Amino acid sequence: MKKPVSIEKADIKAFLGPGSKFEGKLSFDEMVRLDGSFVGEINSSDTLVVGDTAVIEGEINVGALILSGQFSGNVKATTMVELRAPAKVEGTIETPQLKIEEKVIFNGQVKMTSGPLDLKAKKSEK
Repeated sequence: MKKPVSIEKADIKAFLGPGSKFEGKLSFDEMVRLDGSFVGEINSSDTLVVGDTAVIEGEINVGALILSGQFSGNVKATTMVELRAPAKVEGTIETPQLKIEEKVIFNGQVKMTSGPLDLKAKKSEK
């Protein structure tokens, strides 16, 4: 399992820019940044960066999430979730580590785990 790394532009392997709209299922193996609109399901063992212009609705299952935009839905992150201003979040977050900056709006539930989550085990319980 990879540890979260710095979010330098060189580390980002895919990018959905502002004004872009995507609906469906997204899976990736390396760091991805979303700044557009996304509705659906996102799965990865790596880091998802959500910029402040992004609007995301759905299910996110990732290694780490760094979120500055708007999100509505459920998040499961195996290592950590970081909410950066001006993020607006409605939903459920399940992660072993949560960081929330000042001026972030969060309405929902948090489930803290004692160690890294196993996303595969959670899926098999359904």
